[in-house]
Amino acid sequence: MAKVTPISGFPEWLPDGRIIEQRFLDVIRETFEVHGFSSINTRAVEPIERLGAQGEDADKEIYAVSRLAGGEGDARWGLRFDLTVPLARYVLEHAGKLAFPFRRYQIQEVWRGERPQEGRYREFTQADIDVVDVGELSPHFEAEMPLVIADVFRRFPVGDFVIQVNNRKIASGFYQGIGLEDVAGTLRIVDKLDKIGPEKVAALLVEAGATDEQARQCLALAQIRTPDLGFVEAVRALGVEHAELDQGLEALVAVIRTGMRNAPGTLVADLRIARGLDYYTGTVYETQLIGHEEWGSFCSGGRYDALASDGKTTYPGVGISIGVTRILGLLIGNGLLSASRSTPAAVLVALNDDESRDAAVSIATALRQRGIACEVAPAASRFGKQIRYAERRGIPFVWFPGRDGGSDAVKDIRSGEQLDADAATWSPPEEDLVPQVLRTDG
Repeated sequence: MAKVTPISGFPEWLPDGRIIEQRFLDVIRETFEVHGFSSINTRAVEPIERLGAQGEDADKEIYAVSRLAGGEGDARWGLRFDLTVPLARYVLEHAGKLAFPFRRYQIQEVWRGERPQEGRYREFTQADIDVVDVGELSPHFEAEMPLVIADVFRRFPVGDFVIQVNNRKIASGFYQGIGLEDVAGTLRIVDKLDKIGPEKVAALLVEAGATDEQARQCLALAQIRTPDLGFVEAVRALGVEHAELDQGLEALVAVIRTGMRNAPGTLVADLRIARGLDYYTGTVYETQLIGHEEWGSFCSGGRYDALASDGKTTYPGVGISIGVTRILGLLIGNGLLSASRSTPAAVLVALNDDESRDAAVSIATALRQRGIACEVAPAASRFGKQIRYAERRGIPFVWFPGRDGGSDAVKDIRSGEQLDADAATWSPPEEDLVPQVLRTDG
């Protein structure tokens, strides 16, 4: 047999890591649904031309799929690199059967041509929400997105976080107001600010045709960051006038004001946030963990007015995406999260002898019917060995069936406390019923 070797960029969790991932996914799904979003799944592949049409760098992200059998060797499809492009196709394909505004969430794997490194993967799970409408999309949906994400992150054991919000119209109007015509190109350069710093961004802007003064003004705009509505006065102080700038400021005021009222302390207006993909046209979002800003954003998105169109009808939308694998890879990889155990089982039902397995299975069945996860010991070895098996598995309780009509007993093997118990009535403490996700950084 060939030697088994890992492939970089394709993470596989051990059982305790998978428990953490499932708990995060449960929180995400429950929160999305309580906000009224409906779940969908989409196929893994899309036509190459559709994937490649989403920006000048998009083709670098695509894993092409070829069908070699039957003489069809040319790549016609590519694996999806996000969930927004498939959503656009899904809306066009099923528009006649959907109720608009369409509120959808989607939790699936995507594939991207990344250079694998910490927090960057070739295969990873994303969790998206979007609201899509027909023709026009009310701006209040742009204010709703960060409220959903704030609810999600408040339930994660990740500490403090911040949702950074901007509006592309602010930058677009500002750039036009200072005489820069290549708005998209300027946005892509400014989007690199966190990665390469202001001096290199300024140099790239000048290289792209901006004057030194225009580059300085672009950086001045990007440096504005306020937790309240103070960004409006800061932008006005730069002395630039443009109608699109006014529209962007008005839209961002509405988002930040909603956040101040409904998710206080979690939103900031940060005018350096640009988002690199070309389809964003309004509000854009990025989310960071406070104290781990060097890790970048785990949750981002924005408004897009023309991503989906059949030539007659346009379907504008706004959405935001959580990089589930990215955030977990960094938190687990840096030892900041752990699971209280690596198995769902809270109880191991011990075996008195081989002949008692049927009775042990009956006890386990009674516990399971009451929602208590358990397993039966794999062998009728000495009780000490069965207890050590439970310890290795992280199972907190061992159940000892009664002998000769005697009472059953259950033992907390962490404390050593043992009590008589009845499978029809006994329950573990709430915190032991399911594995817990724990912060380990104090």
